[in-house]
Amino acid sequence: MDTLDRVVKLKTKRAKRFLEKRVPKLNENIKNAMLIKGGNANATVTQVLKDVYALKKPYGVLYKKKNITRPFEDQTSLEFFSKKSDCSLFMFGSHNKKRPNNLVIGRMYDHHVLDMIELGIENFISLKDIKNSKCPEGTKPMLIFAGDDFDVTEGHRRLKSLLTDFFRGPTVSNIRLAGLGYVLHFTALNGKIYFRSYKLLLKKSGCRTPRIELEEMGPSLDLVLRRTHLASDDLYKLSMKMPKAPKPKKKKNISHDTFGTTYGRIHMQKQDLSKLQTRKMKGLKKRPAERITEDQEKK
Repeated sequence: MDTLDRVVKLKTKRAKRFLEKRVPKLNENIKNAMLIKGGNANATVTQVLKDVYALKKPYGVLYKKKNITRPFEDQTSLEFFSKKSDCSLFMFGSHNKKRPNNLVIGRMYDHHVLDMIELGIENFISLKDIKNSKCPEGTKPMLIFAGDDFDVTEGHRRLKSLLTDFFRGPTVSNIRLAGLGYVLHFTALNGKIYFRSYKLLLKKSGCRTPRIELEEMGPSLDLVLRRTHLASDDLYKLSMKMPKAPKPKKKKNISHDTFGTTYGRIHMQKQDLSKLQTRKMKGLKKRPAERITEDQEKK
């Protein structure tokens, strides 16, 4: 039996909290990504993984040691790392004579590989080579996809969905203007995918809406599509299925008005206020004459 699949008795509260974070939820956790270096990765592929990790922080795990694996031939090691680090997205980098500067980007469903796409790096400019200010860690990016190729072939459509899943970050209910920090731009043209990253600069425009300028931040990649491993339509629909939310239990004797104020009705027995215990003070003590009259009335 796999070490991660064994049933272990929980001994500490910390272990209990750790397992509670991994149980299935109606609203799932933020998707984390693992970035894995292959056994023959060169300096270019290593730097690409570091730059993507810088964009993904803090929702990413970077494995610094080399791992000898081939995702398209054997996926067991990727599934093992997915269980270990609780990551549903991955990027694997390798380099060989047949496929130089190779990147494999993919995602998991129930800790099994759902789909993955192989990309080749043709031109690369690193994050550190562009001497401009960078965005702070954890900034949610804006994603732009340009080019008709993203809507023509199934491979490009799935790649668009995969890149959106990989870089979208946490789901938020409200957005403020100052929080729009940078843009990730993907262009599909002539069989290639151009990946560019820009920092968003808000300039004075003389009115309430600021003037927007884009400054290249890095990294910059020219990618070419290679092999694909796509899930079947049935499995893809199953992975997209949303569970039904449980109906909230009806609470009795509770009502709400138009302003959202909650009113509750409680039922109590009749109270004998004469036996109510009040604060003991010298000024509230009964005099001897009052006690005598009360005893006579009771008789």
